[in-house]
Amino acid sequence: MALSSRFAAPVLALLAPMLLYGGALVSQYGFGLHPCEMCYWQRWPHQAAMILAALALLMRRNARAMDMLTLLAALAIAISALIGVYHAGVEYGFWEGITTCSSGASGPVSLDSIMGAPLVRCDAAQWTLGGISLAGFNAIFSLGAAALVLILRRRGRTSGL
Repeated sequence: MALSSRFAAPVLALLAPMLLYGGALVSQYGFGLHPCEMCYWQRWPHQAAMILAALALLMRRNARAMDMLTLLAALAIAISALIGVYHAGVEYGFWEGITTCSSGASGPVSLDSIMGAPLVRCDAAQWTLGGISLAGFNAIFSLGAAALVLILRRRGRTSGL
């Protein structure tokens, strides 16, 4: 069964951040790539986009509400892309980033957990592929997803479905 034009945009607005956020969690918990502070910044808009897109799909009987929530989800995905561009620029030394570092300490904080937690710098990419860091990939994929959601949203609105 084909997905109608009306639902393609909110479905993509839900799936794209789910995949990107899921990939971040897999890299963290599966491969031990601990996030820095700016990595966390990139996750927050994806979380917001997932909530907004889910609400858009729940509001499917109200076309105007679904359309507005989908637009807001696309905006949240684009914000994550912009943060990714900024973070990648910091990693490549194009500009200064934040001056603090973060650690992977979680749960009840004790001196042992703080001392044993990895120190993660925002200006050093932990992993790259073809010279592109995870922040760079988030920027590329998020920007592409946001643009595609907006294109599909426009098609869904003009198709009259």
